[in-house]
Amino acid sequence: MRRGLRILLLVGAACSGDEATKFAEGGGEARRGEGEGAAEVVGGGEGEGEDAVEGEGAGEVEGEGAGEGEGGGEGEGEGEGEGEGEGEGEGEGEGEGEGEGEGGLPWRSAVEGDLPDFSFAGYRGGLDPLPEPGAGPGGRDVVEFGADPTGETDSTAAVQAAIDVGAGVVWFPEGLYRLDGRLRVRTSGTVLRGAGAAVSRLWFSADSGMGYRSHLTFVGAPQLGASRSLVEDAPKGSTALRLDGAVPPGDVQVGWVITDAFVAEHGMAGTWQAFNGSWQPFFHRTLAVGGPDVTLDVPLRYRALVRDQASVVPVTGLLEEVGVEDLGVADAIGFREAWQEDQVHVIAFEQVKDGWVRGVRSFPSPAAPDAPPADAPEVDLPPEYWGVGAHLRSGGILVTRSKRVTIADTELGLAQHRGGGGNGYLFEIRQSSEILVRDSVGRAGRHNFIQNWGFGTTGCVWLRVRSAGGVSALAVDLPVGLVGLSEFHHSLAMANLIDSAVLDDGWGAVNRNTWSSGAGHTATENVFWNIRGAGVLRSLQYGRGWVVGTSPDLRVETDSAAAGAAGRGTAPDDWVEGLGRAAGLQPPSLYEAQLARRRGAR
Repeated sequence: MRRGLRILLLVGAACSGDEATKFAEGGGEARRGEGEGAAEVVGGGEGEGEDAVEGEGAGEVEGEGAGEGEGGGEGEGEGEGEGEGEGEGEGEGEGEGEGEGEGGLPWRSAVEGDLPDFSFAGYRGGLDPLPEPGAGPGGRDVVEFGADPTGETDSTAAVQAAIDVGAGVVWFPEGLYRLDGRLRVRTSGTVLRGAGAAVSRLWFSADSGMGYRSHLTFVGAPQLGASRSLVEDAPKGSTALRLDGAVPPGDVQVGWVITDAFVAEHGMAGTWQAFNGSWQPFFHRTLAVGGPDVTLDVPLRYRALVRDQASVVPVTGLLEEVGVEDLGVADAIGFREAWQEDQVHVIAFEQVKDGWVRGVRSFPSPAAPDAPPADAPEVDLPPEYWGVGAHLRSGGILVTRSKRVTIADTELGLAQHRGGGGNGYLFEIRQSSEILVRDSVGRAGRHNFIQNWGFGTTGCVWLRVRSAGGVSALAVDLPVGLVGLSEFHHSLAMANLIDSAVLDDGWGAVNRNTWSSGAGHTATENVFWNIRGAGVLRSLQYGRGWVVGTSPDLRVETDSAAAGAAGRGTAPDDWVEGLGRAAGLQPPSLYEAQLARRRGAR
C-alpha cells in the first residue's frame, strides 16, 4: 500500500452495499428506494501534502481524452459530472405560470402551449398499447430445442435455432440459460419471452471478443432508395415537404449534409468534425402517401434547409413488431477482464421500428467476482466498486437508427466497467426518433440514461425514470470518480423530453466542447418537466431549452455565464419555472397529457 495516499472524490448518490443488495434482490421495489446522496470516499493512509491526491482533477474536469471507437462508437472524457460553475441562474423569461403554486398547490406552466408535441414517442407512435403477452407459456419452447435450463451447458445453438424458425414467440421456461455465443433476431414479428425476470434468466457468459458488440441483437436489413431533395426550406414543425421527385409511401429518412455553414451557425467550427461533409439522417418518418409533395407522420423537430442539401430517402427492410420481455439478463465477468473491452451491450435494437423491451431486469451474474481482485489497491471502497455481485459488464440496452420503440418497466444496474470509452451506459439511444423509455430504473452505471454518438436523436421521451449511483470511474485500479450524470452526450439532440423523472445523480445537457471526439453542443430545445431527486440538473442548451417544475432538493444550473466551458455559446439561458414546486405542477406528465389530447382528437 502506498503510504500517504488519500483519495477524496465525490461519488454522489452511489449505491452503498445495502442499497446494491436491495437493487439486486428487490425487483420493482428498487425504484422506490432512496439514494445515499452525495458521499465522500476516503481511502488509503493518513498523509497530507505532496502525497495527497484530490481525484486527479476531480471537480472541474470535463474530460481527460477521447477516442473514436470502431463501429460507430466513441470514447469519452473522464468526470463529466460536476463541471465548472455551480450557478443557479433561472434563465431568460423566468415565470410563475398560472396559480399560486406554493408547496403542493396546483399550478400550470406559462409555456406549456409553446412546447413541442412529444406524444408520438413509443410503440406505434403512442396510439396503440404494447401487445398483451398472454397468459402462461406460449410459442416455441427453447428447452424443446435443446436449451439447458440449469445453466450448466451452453444453450446458444438451441436458442438461435428456436429464433430462426421465424416469427412468433420464443419461450423461456423458468431456468438459468447460459449463452456463450451471440444471438441474432432478423425476422419481424419475433418476441423473446420469459416467465418473469426473476425466474427466466439469460446469462451471457462470453468473456472476450465482445468489444463494440451486443449479446442479443434485433437487427433489420435496410435498403435505401433514391434520394429526393427539398426544393424549398422546411421550417421546424413542418409535416409537408416539396421534393424534386416522387418518393413511394412507407418509411423514410429526412436529413441533410453537415455543411460548413451548418457547423458555423452553431458556433462549432473546429469542434464538430466527425460527421462534417456527410449526409446524416436527422428524422425517421413514415409517409402514408407517396409523391413529390409528401406529408410526414411526425413534424420536423428542426428546420431542414436547401442550403444543407436536405433530402428525403426511402428505406425498406426495417425489422418490426419485435420484442423481449419478462426476462432477467446478466453478463458480468471477472473485474479486470471486464475492463479489457469497450462498449459491450446486453441487448441492441438496430434499424427497428415498432419494437419493445418490457419487464427486463438485470441480476447478479454467476461469473461476477465474490471478492475484490487480490492485487487491488488498498483503498476503502465498497466491494461493488470492484465488481463484486455485478450484474452487467459495461452497457445495457442500445437502440440505434430506430424509431417508435418502447422500453418499459425495466431495471438495469451494477456495471463493472464504468470507465471512459463508452462504457457503463445502461439505457443508450443513438440517432433514433420517438423512442419512449418509461417506468424504468438505471443504477450504478457511468451514464445510466444517455443519448450518444451522432446527430439525429429527436422526439424521445424518458418518462418516470430513476437514475442513481452514476460514477465516472477513473481507471481499473481506481474505479471511483465524479458523479456520472445521465445526459445528452453528443451532437445536438433535438426536442426530447425528460418527464416526471427522479435524478439522484443528475442529468446534463451542456456544451461538451471537444470531449468525445468533438461532442460540442449536445442539446437544443429539450424539456425537463417535473424533475425530482437529490442530484443536479445542468441545462445549458444551444438555442433554447426549458426546465419546468423541480423538487426543492434538486440543484439546477442554467447560468451560462457561470458554467465555464459547459455554457459556451448557450446564451440566452434556458427558461426556468417552478423551482422547488414540482409537487403542484399540472399536468404531472407532459407526455401523457399531450398523448391523451392526441388520442382524443383521433
